Amino acid sequence: MRRGPSPFNVAAVGLGLAFLYAPIALLVLYSFNASRLVTVWGGFSTRWYAALFRDEQMLDAVWVTLRVGLISATLATILGLLAAVALVRGGRFRGRLPFAGMVYAPLVMPEVILGLSLLLLFVSLGLPRGFWTVTLSHATVTLCYATVVIQARLQGFDRSLEEAAQDLGCTPVEAFVKVTLPNIAPAVAAAWMLAFTLSLDDLVIASFASGPGATTLPMRLYSQVRLGVNPEINAISTLLIGVVATGVIAAWLVQRRRRV
Repeated sequence: MRRGPSPFNVAAVGLGLAFLYAPIALLVLYSFNASRLVTVWGGFSTRWYAALFRDEQMLDAVWVTLRVGLISATLATILGLLAAVALVRGGRFRGRLPFAGMVYAPLVMPEVILGLSLLLLFVSLGLPRGFWTVTLSHATVTLCYATVVIQARLQGFDRSLEEAAQDLGCTPVEAFVKVTLPNIAPAVAAAWMLAFTLSLDDLVIASFASGPGATTLPMRLYSQVRLGVNPEINAISTLLIGVVATGVIAAWLVQRRRRV
């Protein structure tokens, strides 16, 4: 006869969930606070959402962040796919170990070191810091994550399917595009989403690589928090939580329908 969970386990799980989600719940709650003080409840109101959509600087930061994330995630995914193919199917080519080390280095290297290195690179090349330097920096940092995700899927892919396509007349490139790529598409999509999420979340790298007109949303939020927590921050954070939750629920529903 199976016993139910012990009171200790229930309490431990409950405290852990409360520690993780209670601050998020309070943030969402106080985004509807009528008071300017974020720690004093002044009644229910949506005034801070209206103020948020009138804040041009905040909206510009959101637009810059989205553009940087979309472009950098696409670049990182394309380069990560090529790097994964080289590591999985390239054999023991000369320079494989240094190549793999350079690809995986951002996984273990502190972001401060990466940001400083990229800053020195841009300065030495004479590139003005701005939108494109932030985009290239994010693509460089997220490339390793995309490579790891795609490489794991490629290692388990049955290459006999690709060989059968070549026997039917496809070139190696056509076989990869028509057979392999559709089969590893979920991993490629996951790599893109991971790179996009990391780009949206980054503060340290963007602080080193950004310039005038390239203020991302994390940088904007950090600069405002240093002067005091504005209720608009609660509002935009709640909107971001809602977008993420909607995406997670939608992905879960799609997976559930496929299983059925």
